[in-house]
Amino acid sequence: MKSLINSFVVAFSMYSKIPMPRADWTKENMKYSMCFFPWVGLAVGALELGWFYLAEFLEFQLLLRSAGFVLIPVLVTGGIHLDGFLDTSDAMSSWREKERRLEILKDSHAGAFAVICGAGYMALYLGAAGEVTKECLPALCLCFCVSRTFSALSVENFPNANPKGTAAAFGKNSLKQKVNAVLAIYLALLTAAAVFLDPLSGLLMMAAAALCFAFYHHMALKYFGGITGDLAGFYVCVSELAMVLAVVTGNRIAGLIG
Repeated sequence: MKSLINSFVVAFSMYSKIPMPRADWTKENMKYSMCFFPWVGLAVGALELGWFYLAEFLEFQLLLRSAGFVLIPVLVTGGIHLDGFLDTSDAMSSWREKERRLEILKDSHAGAFAVICGAGYMALYLGAAGEVTKECLPALCLCFCVSRTFSALSVENFPNANPKGTAAAFGKNSLKQKVNAVLAIYLALLTAAAVFLDPLSGLLMMAAAALCFAFYHHMALKYFGGITGDLAGFYVCVSELAMVLAVVTGNRIAGLIG
C-alpha cells in the first residue's frame, strides 16, 4: 500500500502543480507511477466541468469561459506538457539530423517556430473551446485522462531516445506488465464511458486520440529514434486539441441530423 501511495505522490508531483507530500524518486516509489498519471487528467477534467458550470452560473461571456477552459490544463500541470509541445515544434521545424533535433529538445530557449506553433495552438484551442456545449461537456472532460493514458503507454512501451531522460526513468522503474494491464483497463473504461455519454462524439474522440498516437509513434521513431519526455508532452497537447475538435464536431453533426 505504501508503494502505491508513493507512486501516486510521485506522479502528481511530476505532472501537476497540485501540492503533494514528499516522496523520494526510488524504484520502489516509481513502479506504479504511470498508473496514476491519467489521474492527473481526471483532476483536470473535473476542474473543467466545474469551471463550465461556474461560468454559466456567473453568466460569463463566451470568450472568458473559453479562455478558462484553455488555461485550466496549463495551470494544473504548470505547463509541463505545453513546454514539450513547444520544444518539439522547434525541433521538428529545424529539419536537421536526429542528433541536432535531440539537442534542440534540451535547449531551454524558445525559438521562433515554438512561438508561432504555440500561438496557433492556443488560438485553435480557444476557438474549439467556444464550441463546447453542456451536451458534449461530460464526454469531453474525459479527454484529459485519455491523453495521459496513451502517453503513459508510450512511456512504458516505446523505445527511448534519451536513456537518461525523465521518460526513460519512469519506464525503467515501473512494473511494465502490471502497469500496461491497468492502462489497458483505463482505455476500455474510458471508451465505454465516452460512448455512453455521447455516442458519436465519444467515438470520434477516441478515434482522434488513437490516430494522434499512431502519428506520435511514427514521428518519434523516424525523427528522434525514440521518445523523450518532451515528445510525450507533445502528444498530450496535440491529442487533447484533436479530441476537443472531434467532440465539438461530433456534437455539431448530431445537432444537424437531429
